[in-house]
Amino acid sequence: MSEKTFPLTKAELEALSAQYPTPFYLYDEKAIRDHAKRFFAAFSRFPNFREYFAVKACPNPFIMKILADEGIGADCSSLPELILAQKAGLTGEKVMFTSNETPESEYIYANLMQAIINLDDITHIEFLEQALGALPELISFRYNPGPLRDGNALIGKPEEAKYGLTREQIIEAYPAARDRGSKRFGLHTMVASNELDPEYFIETARMLFTLAVEIKETSGISVEFVNLGGGIGIPYKPGQVAVDYDRVAAGIAAAYDEIIKPAGLDPLRICFECGRPFTGPYGWLVTRAIHEKHIYREYIGVDASMADLMRPGMYGAYHHVSVAGKENDAHDKVYDVVGSLCENCDKFAVQRPLPEVEKGDFLIIHDAGAHGRAMGFNYNAKLRAGELLLRSDNKIIEIRRKEQIDDYFATLDFKKLAGFKA
Repeated sequence: MSEKTFPLTKAELEALSAQYPTPFYLYDEKAIRDHAKRFFAAFSRFPNFREYFAVKACPNPFIMKILADEGIGADCSSLPELILAQKAGLTGEKVMFTSNETPESEYIYANLMQAIINLDDITHIEFLEQALGALPELISFRYNPGPLRDGNALIGKPEEAKYGLTREQIIEAYPAARDRGSKRFGLHTMVASNELDPEYFIETARMLFTLAVEIKETSGISVEFVNLGGGIGIPYKPGQVAVDYDRVAAGIAAAYDEIIKPAGLDPLRICFECGRPFTGPYGWLVTRAIHEKHIYREYIGVDASMADLMRPGMYGAYHHVSVAGKENDAHDKVYDVVGSLCENCDKFAVQRPLPEVEKGDFLIIHDAGAHGRAMGFNYNAKLRAGELLLRSDNKIIEIRRKEQIDDYFATLDFKKLAGFKA
């Protein structure tokens, strides 16, 4: 069962906030590294196993560099994410570029990096060939199983998703790419998000293994890797159980022995592109209570807002909230914990039992290390929070400063405005 902890005391937070005013994100380097080691320990049974960290989850090159040091690559979906991977020291086949509705310039950049290009549609074969002048030697395709596979609540039904090729298109795509010069091939899918059922990932592996065999039987092409996507969830709620990596690995290994080995596809590289489990539980949004309101409900207003963490407002997602120094106090008050946006969905917690909160208290929003700061925005001209890193030696450094007013105005030309006549 998951327990919600935070690495700093209230006194340490007070000292830290004197240098870095709230709100801010804090990440725990040691915890991130320890998780990476556990993940690899479970899946190292597979030959040349590879994990590509989903950059979209936490696009900070300091975090990516830590993960790269643990042997983890980068799953990128845009040109800036490719550049972040480069800044973190990741190039070549340590980078997988999975994008959709992709501009020509981004394919060109990915190819110059020698990243693995994972195509999202069969028409992109010709588009990529025209953009590059020739297809790359190694190419991959994203499979969308449609009604043959259930999605989960967060990602939705595969047949309603804009991503990937159908089974019929997949079978056609590999010989089409081979005939245009590609010589090495991969297979990819992404059908779940934040899933906690280990069997889901085992069944995804079985689906791709079966498809890899069909590709070989119909075209003679042997894919050299299957990327099972991401989607491994984290236990956001206390009492939820984290995904058992050993169980997943054992189930995938059994399917590998049953399907891949008899088909002559061994050794086949197994890949994941998880983001959330690598940084999610090891990042917190720290905010301070600055107002209280007593109307039809009891409200606590904090100095963070949905612009800093949109998941609760956008998805109704649960994030555990604790009050620094009051973790063991009775949770005998019920509050909505809210930010200052002009939107009523700007709530971190709704009717949440908490200890009595006083103005000035630190509220810790847990499991915010993935799809937190990354999804921030500037509505209401809000300035996004900065990011801090608790190093393994217990020193804390700033890895992204808080936005300033000049950042918000950086794309505006006030000199031009002065001469503009309405």
